[in-house]
Amino acid sequence: MADEKQLTYADAGVSFQAESESIARLKSLVRTTYRSEVLSDVGSFGGLFALQNYREPVLVSSTDSVGTKLKVAFKVGQHNTVGFDIVAHCGNDIVVQGAEPLFFLDYIGINKVEPAVIEDIVSGLSVGCREIGCALIGGEIAEMPDLYALGEYDLVGTIVGAVERDDLITGSEITPGDHLIGLGAAGLHTNGFSLARRILFDECGYDVDAYLSELSATVGEALLATHKSYVKSILKLHKVCEIKGIAHITGGGLPANVLRILPDGCVADIRKGTWDIPPIFPFLQVSGNVEEAEMYRVFNMGIGMVVVLAPDTVDVALGSLKASGESTFYIGEVVAGEKEVHGVGS
Repeated sequence: MADEKQLTYADAGVSFQAESESIARLKSLVRTTYRSEVLSDVGSFGGLFALQNYREPVLVSSTDSVGTKLKVAFKVGQHNTVGFDIVAHCGNDIVVQGAEPLFFLDYIGINKVEPAVIEDIVSGLSVGCREIGCALIGGEIAEMPDLYALGEYDLVGTIVGAVERDDLITGSEITPGDHLIGLGAAGLHTNGFSLARRILFDECGYDVDAYLSELSATVGEALLATHKSYVKSILKLHKVCEIKGIAHITGGGLPANVLRILPDGCVADIRKGTWDIPPIFPFLQVSGNVEEAEMYRVFNMGIGMVVVLAPDTVDVALGSLKASGESTFYIGEVVAGEKEVHGVGS
């Protein structure tokens, strides 16, 4: 027994040294996101945030992942954009209810901790947090070689924001006659990648480095285009006019996500052809022989947010959104009827 090798955690595939190096690399990145309300530092058991300047705050939270878009990042070997993706996705999910993002926590589960990869991921998280004024106050790096494939990881994020109770955007005030304004998307964002990858890699046989003239980009570049953040634009809009409802167009597309904010007795009548559809979507549809209705159920089809406004606020809202750099489209209106979405996905 005395001559037998004594096992260590490293023998099981987990390296304390690599994790320590990763944390040392990311400390300065994380601190660039701190707000005055942050009371803790990197390495605390829990992130501390002192809520300030709210009369009757409602906390709004969301958790999500980057999904199989990560598979593209693995193929390309590019890890500095997926962090931005998850922050943008989660931030959009809470700003639709009027919430200001306060802080963000991430989870990275990985086969083998590579400090340079972790640094790239966290650099993207930091950029995303700084863009929306959100503090990155905590996270977890879990090295689990028996769970994740070599060279792969999972990335999950949780965001917490706040809004005054009387400023909540719930959709409950939506009525027939309201207008639907679409905000342009930057591409696939973080949804529909299982189908997109099936089409481009399996059916068409493209590599990530293949240049597609129809998209003026390589396959990898087109698929890794970052998830657009609408947080700043929506918060600014919320200050200048009443917003009756907002839908973040993610998994389920326009039909499923607009439906989520409609009250009973309201139909969202969306008119196709009223906005610019980025070329990635028709390219996928033709290349994969996908029915149009399926495209609208899987992808955002060029609309990242739908804002519902009363007719007398539309001009002010469009001015604010355009000043924020958003591409805006009048895509339909709310009419009376059984709660559903018309015009797309059917």
